[in-house]
Parts: sequence; structure tokens; C-alpha cells
Amino acid sequence: MTKPREQNGVEPPLSEDDIQRDQLGPRGVPDPARMTPQRDKKTPKHIEPGHTA
Repeated sequence: MTKPREQNGVEPPLSEDDIQRDQLGPRGVPDPARMTPQRDKKTPKHIEPGHTA
């Protein structure tokens, strides 16, 4: 099946940019569900300074 074509001079109700903005959110806004990089997960937060001899 093919998508019916719009008549010349008639714009669709939503552009491709509008549809993507609805799905993905506005540009430049960080995604809150983004995963933490593995390096940050593996690095200990509280490092013991060690013992002097």
C-alpha cells in the first residue's frame, strides 16, 4: 500500500519535524533516561587515601 499524496499547495497537518519533536522531545534538552557511562559506574566514589609506612 502506498500513502496517498497530498495535493499541490496543501501542507500536511504535521511535518516530519513536528512528529519527531513529539516523540523525542525538543532539541538540546538532555534525555533523563540516558545511561551512565561504564567508567563512572566502575570508579569508586569514596577512595581511601591509604596508609603511610
